[in-house]
Amino acid sequence: MILDLMLPGTDGFEICRQVREIKDIPIIMVSAKKEDIDKIHGLGMGADDYITKPFSPSEMVARVKAHMARYERLVSATAAKNDVIEIRGIKIDKTARRVWVNGEEKNFTNKEFDLLTFLAENPNHVFTKDELFREIWDMESIGDIATVTVHIKKIREKIEFNTAKPQYIETIWGVGYRFKV
Repeated sequence: MILDLMLPGTDGFEICRQVREIKDIPIIMVSAKKEDIDKIHGLGMGADDYITKPFSPSEMVARVKAHMARYERLVSATAAKNDVIEIRGIKIDKTARRVWVNGEEKNFTNKEFDLLTFLAENPNHVFTKDELFREIWDMESIGDIATVTVHIKKIREKIEFNTAKPQYIETIWGVGYRFKV
């Protein structure tokens, strides 16, 4: 954002403050005010840079490009830190705890998310209901492993095209479940 300090109605300082409350974008303040106190106040309100008039257009372009490049590096560095699992149309963002199936975001309960993530992190490994219950619910199963079956059913309803012929979470009869890749 290129923001002039002297605007009709309200000043650039106030607009800068309001923008900073809702957005984290580069802000370059432009002003005829050359006093250090004005520059310090503008930078203190959240501006990333302060340019005094008159200035050369090429300097403005260079500053905008530098701030945009820095912003893009910061945004992509943050996005790259998210731990994401992608398998055949399913994208699981473990950091944000979000799931997309063929580009459409699906809502999962905490346990559904944890169960799906655990299975996707261990593809082609067959887990018994007892193992899954211990892993996800962090307790010994005392006749309560039916909850695993219920959660698998709910997950399938959200990720499978046809729940009668699952493509992702496969039932291994007499043993348990595995995530197919």
